[in-house]
Amino acid sequence: MTTTAAVRDALRGIVDPCSVATGSNLDIVEMGLVESIDVSDGHARVGMRLTTPACHMGPYFIKETKERVGALHDVESVSLDTDGGFEWSEDMMTDDAKERRQAVLDEQERRYREEIEAERRSVVRE
Repeated sequence: MTTTAAVRDALRGIVDPCSVATGSNLDIVEMGLVESIDVSDGHARVGMRLTTPACHMGPYFIKETKERVGALHDVESVSLDTDGGFEWSEDMMTDDAKERRQAVLDEQERRYREEIEAERRSVVRE
């Protein structure tokens, strides 16, 4: 029988596209997007938070969830329910995800400041 833990592990393979865009590559579990998992009688139902009401990745999350969870032993059907994107906050992320995300943001800021400084020095020389 498939367990809630097995479903959660399968969901760890789904990377949040917005985190990819920022370079942090965080999965939906560590992002705190998985709200609930219920497995019974061959059906797995996953409840998921969206990060914003403007999130247009619902079809991607449905496809990925059905593929990954549907591949588990004894899972005959899968459904994904999403909220309206008003509930999620960064506080729901795992500590590791917060640290990795912050490291990416810090590196982006460092590169930005270096570019600004290089541009400033270039203008001063002219």
